[in-house]
Amino acid sequence: MTMLAFTSFSFLALCGVCTVLQILAHRARKDESVGNNPQFLKFQRTYFAAYLLAMFADWLQGPYLYKLYSYYGFQEPQIAVLYVFGFAASVIFGTWTHIAADNFGRKKLCLFFTVIYSLSCFLKLSRSYGVLIIGRILGGLATSVLFSAFEAWYVHEHLETHDFPKEWISVTFAKASFWNGIMAVIAGITTNVISEWFGLGPVAPYMLAVPFLIMAGIIVFTHWNENSAVTKVKFRKQCGEGFRKIVTVEEIFMIGAVESLYESVIYITIFLWTPILEPGNPSLGLVFSSFMISILIGQAFFQITIAKKKLSVSILLLASIFIAFIANLILVISTNPSHQMYDLSYAALILFQVGVGLYFPSMGFLRSHIIPDTHRWSIINWFRVPINIIACIVLMLLHEDVFQHGNRMIFVICVILLFLAILSGFRLHTLSKNHDGLQQEAAWLETDHIVNIF
Repeated sequence: MTMLAFTSFSFLALCGVCTVLQILAHRARKDESVGNNPQFLKFQRTYFAAYLLAMFADWLQGPYLYKLYSYYGFQEPQIAVLYVFGFAASVIFGTWTHIAADNFGRKKLCLFFTVIYSLSCFLKLSRSYGVLIIGRILGGLATSVLFSAFEAWYVHEHLETHDFPKEWISVTFAKASFWNGIMAVIAGITTNVISEWFGLGPVAPYMLAVPFLIMAGIIVFTHWNENSAVTKVKFRKQCGEGFRKIVTVEEIFMIGAVESLYESVIYITIFLWTPILEPGNPSLGLVFSSFMISILIGQAFFQITIAKKKLSVSILLLASIFIAFIANLILVISTNPSHQMYDLSYAALILFQVGVGLYFPSMGFLRSHIIPDTHRWSIINWFRVPINIIACIVLMLLHEDVFQHGNRMIFVICVILLFLAILSGFRLHTLSKNHDGLQQEAAWLETDHIVNIF
């Protein structure tokens, strides 16, 4: 069986499994009448119209990024540097976007996102390495805005303008997470059609993303109100207090340790999945869609398990880390330079993505109950620093001679990182058992958005 046939068959099988689990998850949910107020539903639609268009444009850029740089003739170490610039820009601008949204207006920042991300897409037309670096920096800036300003706008409008119950915020984000996943799957298939079936090449998805960004911008401009923070955030004070919380509260420190170790592996995998699978000639768009379905499977499993109260959230977090650990052990075997096993690598990456789907809602639930609201944004931004530093260091190791004959050693490093994450997860589980706030009611609503980490 060819790699293309194997990935096509597995895609259909994953669709079937995901459909069954999503139905079971839907039936397991309680209080389905929550948030059915007509005015609330109308407000949700206004938010979703712009947000999901923006996310779809973002997802379109995931499957063929590495392929595009390779198509332009760049080697793996050069491509790694481009990824590093994107990750670094995300860290640097991640803190700024929160402050800018509060001070300058969230609607303005969302409009800024559509412009800057469109420019980033157009820069992909250039074969100049320097121009592509600028494009990656702009892309990192744009995604930082996407994952902060849109949500901040919604929360402010929800509470301050419409005065809806705070509990309904989770209803919106749960719906957003589900439809975001569907958008991701559709985006993967779409990129496959335009890039491979129509033969338009790896740059085509980036050009297709621009009209969706324009449509999102038009909706934001015409239907969204402007809002900003009532009280201005003192940047240095917030960062300092957030750092003190991390080093003085062990539960928060352990959350940061798990998040940094696990998510750095995710970032590394973002870079590696294309070069380890592409020699087998799969459809990259279909592979990407399969990854997204796998994440939805993991999320559905989380919702079903929590609804039945079979396992604690901290145990599910440990399970997600262990799944990733096993997947990376398999990848160490399958990426042996003397005997590459592309089908096994693909299966391991599918398993890894199921673990990712289980990880994000588990971590989102624990973060929301352990990290205080007053310091959440500064603490989470502190967590992003080691995540990106680890990922960047490992990717830069691709310049060293020992890594020139394969990516196997990178996965060995990932296994070590995940082993440390397991140890940190066990400690977090021990601490969380004594935490008064970790109750599991309505935990199915705690599902984090599926964000485009690709």
